[in-house]
Amino acid sequence: MTISMDFLDQLGIRGDVDAIHTGNKASGSRNKGAFESYSPVDGKLIGKVFKASKSDYDSLVKLSQSAFAEWRKVPAPKRGEVVRQIGMKLREFKEPLGKLVSYEMGKSLQEGLGEVQEMIDIADFAVGLARQLYGLTMHSERPSHRMYEQWHPLGVVGIISAFNFPVAVWSWNSFIAMVCGDVSIWKPSEKTPLSAVACFNIIKDVLIANNVPEGTLAMIVGDVAEVGEPMLADERVPLVSATGSCRMGKRVAEVVGKRLGRSLLELGGNNAIILTENANLQLAAPGIVFGAVGTCGQRCTTTRRLIVHESMYDKVKEMLLKAYAGLRIGSPLDEKNHVGPLIDKGAVTMMQKALTQAKAEGGKVIFGGEVLDGFESGCYVKPAIVEAKNSMSVVQEETFAPILYLMKYSGSVDDAIHMQNDVKQGLSSAIFTDSLRQAEAFLSAAGSDCGIANVNIGTSGAEIGGAFGGEKETGGGRESGSDSWKAYMRRQTNTINYSTQLPLAQGIKFDI
Repeated sequence: MTISMDFLDQLGIRGDVDAIHTGNKASGSRNKGAFESYSPVDGKLIGKVFKASKSDYDSLVKLSQSAFAEWRKVPAPKRGEVVRQIGMKLREFKEPLGKLVSYEMGKSLQEGLGEVQEMIDIADFAVGLARQLYGLTMHSERPSHRMYEQWHPLGVVGIISAFNFPVAVWSWNSFIAMVCGDVSIWKPSEKTPLSAVACFNIIKDVLIANNVPEGTLAMIVGDVAEVGEPMLADERVPLVSATGSCRMGKRVAEVVGKRLGRSLLELGGNNAIILTENANLQLAAPGIVFGAVGTCGQRCTTTRRLIVHESMYDKVKEMLLKAYAGLRIGSPLDEKNHVGPLIDKGAVTMMQKALTQAKAEGGKVIFGGEVLDGFESGCYVKPAIVEAKNSMSVVQEETFAPILYLMKYSGSVDDAIHMQNDVKQGLSSAIFTDSLRQAEAFLSAAGSDCGIANVNIGTSGAEIGGAFGGEKETGGGRESGSDSWKAYMRRQTNTINYSTQLPLAQGIKFDI
């Protein structure tokens, strides 16, 4: 398949790219080397992005601090109007940006376009939110006093995103932070830096036209030593929102926590679907297969474990083998294909090691797992199904690849729920059942311990209206949706005395 690169011209991606974008212009040092972005689709070099220095980072934070001093004074509805215009720009560039996301990351074109649609949707959500940053009024115990609480912006928000959603996660954080009155500095994944650059090329004119202070929305591309660690340790950055692995999240929590800063963590998932004895398999099949192989298994909400009642096990196994045999694997820009490549050869190696470990622990690979020949990038694999036990150490860990562990349970739905919960991660979960009793047990306090729990839909594909995130080693953070805006603000309780007396709380007397 011949891939037209017209979308790169439309997005202004040509030649070597500077490491920093301040919303108004690109800049940065050029003496720290560069990240080379190779497409996992065909192995070709897309472009280079220079790495920022520690000095670049310090200068950018100072600029963003100055921007915050001005941006927080802008009325929230007017801040929302800027986000509305950004959403309109994203609509205009949805197709080329979706193609770049697909080409640079390797997800299907439909998923790439869907990721940009997420950005548009969260922009719409944030616009409405700009008029709903509410507080509460409470009755005071003291006469002629009024108590209320309000929310103020925090300041500079650091955003660290992962390669698998190279643009959407930034929008979840930055658009909400922006209407809250915050400014943000985005450190995108070094594996997908050009998608980040493209976002700023798209929105630059909107920011300039609205006189948004330079540094309100900013981006910096750099390695861990020069940018990542300094951001975590920086007291000028009161909130760091990080999306990635559990290992990375623990480091973020450690460093940010040491300075008593805030961290919003959305980390790994080891997500399971339960199929009870009365599950509708026709309904469940597409949810299972898309959940397991979509984005080539590189979603935090990917279905990694399938827990099946023993009475349905053989039928489900046969169904899965037939469905997997029909998967079309190839260029994600060809909409006829179901599965694209892994992000790089390192991910391929990681998948092969996991399969080797699964077999060593007694697992049985019943489909796939091979690295496919005939693709220049060397990043294409056949999604795997492995019969396994939940107690196996390889099953207990998240492997960011299309491996579905198939396991059975006997007894009641409580046994299946216990098996599902018996991992360290707690992001997304699902049950397929036609029993109201089983569904309610799954959703009860004694049911799924995950941040997301679905009935008769899969684990993957969350809507932006609901707060997104998970429990346990998934980090406990919530990005986007619902009242997650509170994570980007500081709460303040106010008491106003409009009397001529000064009574103290709890009836305390203090006469002078």
